[in-house]
Amino acid sequence: MRLPAPILVVTGTDTGVGKTVVSTLLAAWLHRQGGRVSVFKPVSSGGREDAEQLLRAADAALSLEDVNPWFFAAPLAPVLAARLEKRRVALRDVLTHGRALARRADVLIVEGAGGLLSPLGEEFDTRDLLVGLRARPVVVAPNRLGAVNQVRLVLTALPAGAAERTQVVLINPPRPDRVATSNPALLAEYFPADRLHVLPWLPRPDAPAAALRRPAVVRAVRAMAVGCGLGPPPPCSG
Repeated sequence: MRLPAPILVVTGTDTGVGKTVVSTLLAAWLHRQGGRVSVFKPVSSGGREDAEQLLRAADAALSLEDVNPWFFAAPLAPVLAARLEKRRVALRDVLTHGRALARRADVLIVEGAGGLLSPLGEEFDTRDLLVGLRARPVVVAPNRLGAVNQVRLVLTALPAGAAERTQVVLINPPRPDRVATSNPALLAEYFPADRLHVLPWLPRPDAPAAALRRPAVVRAVRAMAVGCGLGPPPPCSG
């Protein structure tokens, strides 16, 4: 009997913090390693660009409807946009769809909408997806003033036991300042440094192939994947 594919859920401290950047980089890198990657953006509102980027990065035999089954036109929180259309997204349906995608691949990457506790449908959020899919969390935050507090708040709000399996990603601004350079060391006083990763600013966040030509990006993405139990370990030095 085939073992269930590992599932990663990429969430963040807020909306627009880089969840799609991290999700597409992971999908593209794992695909390059020869893995079959499924991607899942359960709900979206106002546009489907994130789901389209995920689909291109995974290069998988999936349709846009597979990747993003619940789309609502209004640029509001998904649960509000769904209510405007008199539609309802139920957690059990999302979990069923996610498990089906996982059975088609070696790994499933799920991207949430908004922050960890942003409502995705009626009475559920990304935290509920983590529990229902038994997934490993990846928490994304912009590397700026306030990041340490915001990341610690998300870690505190994760389901019981999930923080010990979490990878944290800080995304640098175009020109890292004193705050950005000091945040990783400060956060490492509260969170294991080997599960904390820093991505450089990417001028084209929708182009993972170009980004993966940068050694700093490859190192960070590989470390994330290995931390999640995926991909080959980094080469030994010396």
